Amino acid sequence: MLRYYLARLVFGLLRLLIADLKVTNPERIPAHGPYIVTVNHMSAADTPLMMLAFPAQKWVFFAGEKWQDHWLWGPLMDWLGAIYINRGEVDRAAIREALAAIEEGSVFGTAPEGKRSKVGFMQPAKDGAAYLANRGHVPIVPVGIVNSDILFANTRRLRRTAIEVRIGEPYLLPELGRRARSQDLTAYTHLIMVNIAALLPERYYGYYKDSPALHALLAGEDPWPYCQQVER
Repeated sequence: MLRYYLARLVFGLLRLLIADLKVTNPERIPAHGPYIVTVNHMSAADTPLMMLAFPAQKWVFFAGEKWQDHWLWGPLMDWLGAIYINRGEVDRAAIREALAAIEEGSVFGTAPEGKRSKVGFMQPAKDGAAYLANRGHVPIVPVGIVNSDILFANTRRLRRTAIEVRIGEPYLLPELGRRARSQDLTAYTHLIMVNIAALLPERYYGYYKDSPALHALLAGEDPWPYCQQVER
């Protein structure tokens, strides 16, 4: 656990130099794991921001295998709980490792889009988070990060950035009464993404801006029936 306190200290010192961080609704964070954190991914700073926003705890998260041999980020990610995954294919070994960590009580952090958005808004997501939440039978905590996409551009101009990490209400995926199929994972993934989008300003909606499920959720209605209508 010491590593997470040290990481928070280092990230906190860096944050003092370049950003003002606000965490909204931290009381929604479960007292302990296991649970899965799903977040929009706009910046390389998102993982440090998550570690600052959440209590010091054992984290596990996916990272692209290209970072494994990086001289700086590789050892740091190893130290903080990275599971390296080949993003170009279904990496069953990485998924098994993630499920084992969840079963042991870890908090699993993931960006369902699979990689950082370079266009400033949400992109279509992959089914990995839905698969893990369904198999692990654990709560999902949605998180929306605002303004991390402009952090480094502002830093280069010697400007501070007001960043907000918005914590959503934890929820469980709807029960199906049977083993989830491919189309079910598509519906689950859509549900996961609209729960993230609902925490964000409209400019971030991107691929999900016209989603009936998102509009239902924003109106206080059940989004799940609309998620079931989404086609792969």
